[in-house]
Amino acid sequence: MRVILQRVSKAHVKVAGDPRPKREIGEGLVVLLGIEELDTKEDIEWLCKKITALRIFSDEQGLMNLSIHEIHGSILLISQFTLHASTKKGNRPSFIKAAKPDLAEPLYNEFIIELKNSGLRIETGEFGANMEVELINSGPVTIIMDSKNKE
Repeated sequence: MRVILQRVSKAHVKVAGDPRPKREIGEGLVVLLGIEELDTKEDIEWLCKKITALRIFSDEQGLMNLSIHEIHGSILLISQFTLHASTKKGNRPSFIKAAKPDLAEPLYNEFIIELKNSGLRIETGEFGANMEVELINSGPVTIIMDSKNKE
């Protein structure tokens, strides 16, 4: 699994064709999640534990010393298969490493459950939908993580 974390002061997602209002968070993280064919429950557990424990929020001295729990932040989780794009050949990205929906969607749903089990407020996009995501990246702080490399 591959994620891009963006520390935000606020963010929201609007799902195309969904009459419900946009799903919003205040201070917290936007997590873009890419799932590949070889991903398992262990990848979910490692990433969720790491994401919720990362000390990337500022303390009183302006140092990145606080976790999302310590600031009582929220997470906006968005599935994004394009994180596994390969641009090695030609000019059209290949998504061959991205998991097919029948594998990816259950893992995405497990990822949501694992994040919710952390006690944080979680908002999500919709798997496979066309979405518009707006955010204000605070810092800016953007971190890329990959469960296969454990970094």
